Amino acid sequence: MASKRRGRVRARAAAPAPSEPLRIAVPSKGRLREPAIELLHDAGLGPETPGDRALAFPCRNAPVEALLVRADDIPEYVQDGVVDCGITGLDIVRERGADVVELARLGFGACSLEAAVPTESAVQSLDDLRGARVATSFPRLARELLHRELELVDVHGSVELAPRLGLADAIVDLVSSGSTLRTNGLRSVGRLLDSEAVLVGPAEPREDARALGAVFRRMHGHSAPSSEASSTRAARGT
Repeated sequence: MASKRRGRVRARAAAPAPSEPLRIAVPSKGRLREPAIELLHDAGLGPETPGDRALAFPCRNAPVEALLVRADDIPEYVQDGVVDCGITGLDIVRERGADVVELARLGFGACSLEAAVPTESAVQSLDDLRGARVATSFPRLARELLHRELELVDVHGSVELAPRLGLADAIVDLVSSGSTLRTNGLRSVGRLLDSEAVLVGPAEPREDARALGAVFRRMHGHSAPSSEASSTRAARGT
C-alpha cells in the first residue's frame, strides 16, 4: 500500500455522482504528456488545447475533464479518489505501490527498467550484482526485482553519473534506446521490467472509467487485462 502523501490528501475523496464528469489525470510534463493528450484526441473526446499555465482542461465531446498532474503523483491521486483514472508509466505505478488497477495498456512510452554497469566492470549478469552498491530512483523495484543483497543508493536525476562519481558500482534506471547508457560509458547487464503508458483506476473504478479503458484497448488491439483489471496488489503478491 502506498504511503500517505504528506498534507496533500487528508482523506479519500467522496465518490462522484454519476452525473459528474469523469476526471482523468494526464502527465503535466515529460515524454508521456503529448502522447496522452493525443490519445484523448484519437479517442474522439475532443480535448481543449491546454494553455501553458493550465492545470485542467475539458473535453468537448464527452463529460470528461483532464487534470495535468506530475506523472509520479498520478497513482496516488487515483488511489485516493482525487481523480477517477489516470495515465502514467507502468514503472511509476509499480514503484509507487498504490492500490490501483490497470484498465488499459496504451501503446506508447515504451521503455525498460535495466541494471547497468561501467563498460570496464567485471560484472556480466544480474547474479554478479550481489553485494553491489546500486544507484537508482526506483528503490522499491530494484529491491523487488533483483531479489539480491544490495546496498541501494537513492538518486534522483542523472543516475548514470553515479558510478563515475564513485557513488555506486551499478545503476538501475529506465532505458529507451540505450544511447544514454553508451554516452556515459555504461552497458546493460539485465532487463528487470518492460514498461509503457497505462490507464489506471482505483480498486473499484467507475463504469465510465472502465468504458474508457475498453475504448483505449480497442484502439490498440489489446484484449482486456486478466480478471478485468490487473492490480498492483497482484504484482506485490497480496
